[in-house]
Amino acid sequence: MTRQDVSVVPDAEKHKLNQRLESIGWALFLIMIGGFGLVPGEQVPEGTWLIGVGLIMLGLNLARFLNNIETSGFTMVLGVIALLAGMGDFLGVDVPVFPVLLILLGAHIIFKGFFARAPGQET
Repeated sequence: MTRQDVSVVPDAEKHKLNQRLESIGWALFLIMIGGFGLVPGEQVPEGTWLIGVGLIMLGLNLARFLNNIETSGFTMVLGVIALLAGMGDFLGVDVPVFPVLLILLGAHIIFKGFFARAPGQET
C-alpha cells in the first residue's frame, strides 16, 4: 500500500483567520516601534526591541497552532533567535546573531537538499 502526498490546503475560513492574525502581528510590530519612538532611548533597556519582535513572531505562530493553521518554521526560528538575542542584550551577554543566522541558513539548505525526495518518489 502506498501513501499519497496530501497537501494541506487551508479552507477559506482558515485563510481569512491567518490573514487577520498576520495583520495583528504587523500592527503590534508597528505599535511597538512607534512606542519606542516616543520613549527616550536611554529609558529603554538594551534588547527590549528584539524581545518584543521575538514575542510577536512566536505569539503569531502560537495563535496559528491553536487554530490548526500551518505554522511558519521561518518565523519561529527568527522569533527564537530574536528573543534569545534580546535576552542576551538585556543580560549583558553578546549574542552573535548574524553568524548564527548564517549557520542556520546553511544548515537548513543542506538538510533540505539531503532530505528532499525526488519528483515521483514514494515513501
